[in-house]
Amino acid sequence: MKTRTRLAGVGGLAVAAGLAFAAPASASPAPSHGTVFVQTDNPAGNSVVAYDRAADGSLSQAGSYATGGRGGVLAGSVVDHLASQGSLTLDRAQGLLYAVNAGSDTVTVFAVHGDRLDRLQVISSGGEFPVSVAVHGNLVYVLNARDGGSVQGYLRIGGTLLRIPTWHRSLGLDATETPEFTSTPGQVTFTPDGSKLIVTTKNNGNNIDVFAVNLFGALSARPVVNPDPGGVPFAATFDAGGHLVLAEAGPNAVSTFTVHRDGQLTLVNRAATGQAATCWIVRDGSAFYVSNAGSATLSGYQDRGDGSLTALGNTGTDPGTVDATVSSDGRYLYAQTGGTGAVDEFRVNADGSLTALGSVTVPGAIGGEGIAAS
Repeated sequence: MKTRTRLAGVGGLAVAAGLAFAAPASASPAPSHGTVFVQTDNPAGNSVVAYDRAADGSLSQAGSYATGGRGGVLAGSVVDHLASQGSLTLDRAQGLLYAVNAGSDTVTVFAVHGDRLDRLQVISSGGEFPVSVAVHGNLVYVLNARDGGSVQGYLRIGGTLLRIPTWHRSLGLDATETPEFTSTPGQVTFTPDGSKLIVTTKNNGNNIDVFAVNLFGALSARPVVNPDPGGVPFAATFDAGGHLVLAEAGPNAVSTFTVHRDGQLTLVNRAATGQAATCWIVRDGSAFYVSNAGSATLSGYQDRGDGSLTALGNTGTDPGTVDATVSSDGRYLYAQTGGTGAVDEFRVNADGSLTALGSVTVPGAIGGEGIAAS
């Protein structure tokens, strides 16, 4: 894809000149229809870049905000330095944005004011190399990727986090497993009702760990371990019926699971993408889109809440398709492409197909991950 360019003919220039002559000396900027936040994960200094979304879905940079920490790079990674989903998490209800600083072992909390961010707090992640953040109500859990993996829980009080030392759980993964970027955990996420916390382990066990969450927010001492042989479970979300919808990098597939009360999972459906490095997933209503980093494509699927999957086709992107997000109105999808540090813009059509609109290049974000939209 190429960055948008706008051309005008001689007639168009003449009209524009006439309008400029008649217009007031200072014109108001075009109104924003939402904001897209992109994390650079730059090891020299992490930042979040804010983009205003126009009515047509196009993006324009509005500001850049230092997190107060450093980005990090997992060994072996090229276009996906964190090899995770959820490294930049927006709590729309509270107007808070959480960013991981993998190179500093910290998490930054921002207050969101439209396209402006105010840094409220930088706090320890409770482990080594944080890569993912999950939010449910006033509970926040952070996934740390190195040293065998761990999750650390926090209580949100207003706009800041209080770390609860007893809400720490080690995942007990093999810290020597290589390559590192496929052998570290991929995501932490709550089930929609908040009763369970799910962690994907990727190639380090090929398991989906399910912790029970008690009424106070603490986790069970140990998770229910659900084997996913050869699946390389990477990123997760949920459909309208509460089924776990998983991107699996092993078979390059999208899979749906029923989550039982005891933490056990039952496979409902699995659909191969036919693409390479299927790792990230985003939901837009009843549609799901997975990012295929090795093919530079997005694959779409329909799931109306029963766990069934109907293919919607593939759409090309810039090189190194990684994390993606959808605007709050569901009309636009934005995909990070780590090969060049760009964000590709798409309109989501009524039939679930995607129409490419253009792209923007995020300063200092080659290989970076983390994107969220208001």
